[in-house]
Amino acid sequence: MRKKIVAGNWKMNLEYSEGISLFSEIVNMVRDEKKGDQTVVICSPFIHLNSLAQLGNGIVKIGAQNCHQNESGAYTGEISAKMIKSTGSEYVLVGHSERRQYFAESDELLASKTVIALQNNLVPIFCIGETLDERNNGSYYHVLESQLENGVFGLSAEDFGKVILAYEPVWAIGTGLTASPEQAQDIHAFIRAKIDAKYGMSVADDTTILYGGSCNPKNAAELFAQPDIDGGLIGGASLKSRDFVDIVKTFNS
Repeated sequence: MRKKIVAGNWKMNLEYSEGISLFSEIVNMVRDEKKGDQTVVICSPFIHLNSLAQLGNGIVKIGAQNCHQNESGAYTGEISAKMIKSTGSEYVLVGHSERRQYFAESDELLASKTVIALQNNLVPIFCIGETLDERNNGSYYHVLESQLENGVFGLSAEDFGKVILAYEPVWAIGTGLTASPEQAQDIHAFIRAKIDAKYGMSVADDTTILYGGSCNPKNAAELFAQPDIDGGLIGGASLKSRDFVDIVKTFNS
């Protein structure tokens, strides 16, 4: 059975002490209020990783927001999957739309990052999604299929089974816009069908697919109630402990 996951993405926010304070609040609230078996993850800036991993106590898992595609080397300013793993982190975001847009990360590069993450026993949260233009011109199915084929469909079935996917409509990230539950479910079902065609129904049924894109406490329940949506990749709302934990609690009932 596929996992239910709520993952927060702090992006480039919070000084060190601010991150520790917010995370401590989240851990305490999750411990007291979470009733289900949903997994909770915080993907923080690199400066927080080691400290958060020690504070999480297994209640909240830790992830990085990016990694380099090589094991080590003369890549000033970069961080490797091996380094991330050594902090106690268990997850890493790969291919977030902001990495694709602002840093021109290609599907082929992201495929390499996924492989290196898996080799270092990190769980990749691999992100795909279409822009507003691609949504409006009707090419979004092709875009998503291409991102899957070039990014993760080169993996063996065993390795693919370790990957979490996150569908994030780029037009809904940080805009206040949200895909309707019907729109989100349509895309999640499309993704699962493509996994079925590539790896078979058993793998498709076991793959966790998250929704990302202005998910908040008001719309989380309706989104997560869709049959192919297994949780969320949460941006802005993850910077507020009450909002984030309320999203986590969507799975309590």
